[in-house]
Amino acid sequence: MKVSELARQAEVSAEEMLEILSDLGIEGKTADDELTDEQKDLALDDLGMLPEEAEETEDTQEAQAETEAPAEAEDVAAEPDEGEQPSGEASEAGPEESSAAAESAPAEEESLKPDQILLTGPIKVRDFAERLGVRPNVLIAELMKMNIFASITQGIDAKVAREIAEKRGFTVIREKPGKKRAEETPAGKPKKTREGREKKKGADVGEALPRPPVVTFLGHVDHGKTSLLDRIRSARVVEGESGGITQHIGAYSVEVEHEGKTHPITFLDTPGHAAFTSMRARGANLTDIAVLVVAADDGVMPQTIEAIQHARAAGVCIVVAINKTDLPGASPDRVRQQLQQHELMPEEWGGEIGCVEVSAATGEGMDQLLERLALESELLELTAHPANPAEGFVIEARLEPGRGPVANLLIKDGTLKSGQGILCGTQAGKVKALFNDQGQAIGEAGPASAVQVLGLNGVPEAGDMFDVYKNEREAQKVADELVEEESAGSGAGEQQKKLSLEDLFGGGEETKELPLVVKADVQGSLEAVCQSLENIKSDKVKIKFILTGVGNVTGNDVMLASASNAIIIGFHVGVESGVRGTAEREGVEVRLYSIIYELLEQVEAAMKGMLEPEQRERALGRAEIRQIFTIGKRARVAGCLVSEGRIPARSRVRVLRGGDVVYEGRIVSLKHYQNDASEIRHGQECGIQLDNPDSFQEGDMIEAFEVERIAPEL
Repeated sequence: MKVSELARQAEVSAEEMLEILSDLGIEGKTADDELTDEQKDLALDDLGMLPEEAEETEDTQEAQAETEAPAEAEDVAAEPDEGEQPSGEASEAGPEESSAAAESAPAEEESLKPDQILLTGPIKVRDFAERLGVRPNVLIAELMKMNIFASITQGIDAKVAREIAEKRGFTVIREKPGKKRAEETPAGKPKKTREGREKKKGADVGEALPRPPVVTFLGHVDHGKTSLLDRIRSARVVEGESGGITQHIGAYSVEVEHEGKTHPITFLDTPGHAAFTSMRARGANLTDIAVLVVAADDGVMPQTIEAIQHARAAGVCIVVAINKTDLPGASPDRVRQQLQQHELMPEEWGGEIGCVEVSAATGEGMDQLLERLALESELLELTAHPANPAEGFVIEARLEPGRGPVANLLIKDGTLKSGQGILCGTQAGKVKALFNDQGQAIGEAGPASAVQVLGLNGVPEAGDMFDVYKNEREAQKVADELVEEESAGSGAGEQQKKLSLEDLFGGGEETKELPLVVKADVQGSLEAVCQSLENIKSDKVKIKFILTGVGNVTGNDVMLASASNAIIIGFHVGVESGVRGTAEREGVEVRLYSIIYELLEQVEAAMKGMLEPEQRERALGRAEIRQIFTIGKRARVAGCLVSEGRIPARSRVRVLRGGDVVYEGRIVSLKHYQNDASEIRHGQECGIQLDNPDSFQEGDMIEAFEVERIAPEL
């Protein structure tokens, strides 16, 4: 039977049938290819459409297959390999498929009644049909009546599944949020689950080998970032972009000759530092070296300063490219002087920052810039493990007509191969095609390579992490778990908890640095606020200015604060439209002030809150146990005479015997004769009952004390 005929019989498209066959390990088929009976039965069994007679005669078919003529076996020598592989996989995956509910909740599914169905989140059409006991095509037809067009391998929302199940008379049972995940992985966001999978993969395979550096160009708008990349790649792309300003993120690999060696370098062409920081805020630390592009005629501009602060916050190596040196008004030394004012000391002046004079228009200095990047790469000693499964980050992704979801990926470690299962964020798929930055189809790509991937089931987000799996089914299973986890957690813990002033007031021993983004209405106010904050003297906590600037709080400020775990302080400024919502989603605290003393008081209080308060013990009094009384069955009361100070009710005490501490606890009852007392002073008699009735004896000394928490000093 041909693939196309089987697809018509199963009432699915030929593309979906090929995908099902691929999941079963039957590769390299087209719609016109013939299938063996065994392959056909595997596909029908996977769809829940295998007749009972076929199952009963399976052994007979196997026996017949063994007695086929040798010549015929030679004709299909390659085919048994294909058949055997899916057969083996089916033996493992079959039980899982036939008990899909058990994958999500083994214990609960066993105890379900026939009229109950378990839903823990979004579910595939194929799995949902199996739980309902209907054929997938029947369920697809029912979904179409609801204006929901989903293929057999696509997922449907839990609300839709619940509605259909209830229409069919099922009682929907939801798993307690996080119950299963809590047993398998630490509670929290999918990133925690991914970290668990990383550890599961085991140690690095093979030896660590040098890898190319990843370089990002940052700088002020129109200072020539894309033009420099254009020179490096010897490809004219600038003219195709609006106004010469980069509008998308691209990744390109080039080879640089340096000291007789070829050094591959991967360049990320980001549209300024906004995208650079946005991806870093999502955990995508893509860059090894940041090239700060400064025009020799304009000098250091506001966005240049922001780019410096973003690169510092990321902790990457900085190389300065002084561009447009061919223009009449160019003054490279003035640029160096401005960089020095922002704590970037050029090497020529005794610093550590490499500054290279270049011209994107004439090509002057380009060789020196590339040699500098190659030198920095050698100093960084970057390594990777090519034998490992690939992992990295999504640079950009989009939906293209005729191609479907397309993702540009940067491989940080390992080797990505065509045909592997892949998971980008929560979007799974199979690597159906790999292209390099020149649009050439390739079979595999190693560490620090930038590639374009086709075959995902959906469009991931820029900055999402990706990793690979044996096949698409395995990747999809993990993706489903991540979606369930997100749904069960209702977004709780989705992001790392950001700093707030209240958190800092509460104290924290480990944090000794307070990161701030400071915005003010005018430059004079900004300088005054920053100077006042710097004047808060402390040997234990220091303020770190992630960004300082003039103007309202912007979305870019929020993304930088999110990436750096900083607090935004605004003085006489507002917040741009929509930025409040962004700050809430990112978990960034924005504090606005109009009185500088209030600003300084709260920041100083936050700094003190970062220090652990000192604890000091103070003795209150002593009482000697003269006699012990028994009240009721177990209650023992110590008859005491206060010999020093005072004994307050419910105070903390220790029992001393011969100078040694034998017990430490609290007073639960203090009486003067028959009356409750709040305090007994020196020379008075009293009855003391402790929280442990067996902790004392006659002749012991009871010492009352209190522990004072003393506010720490900066």
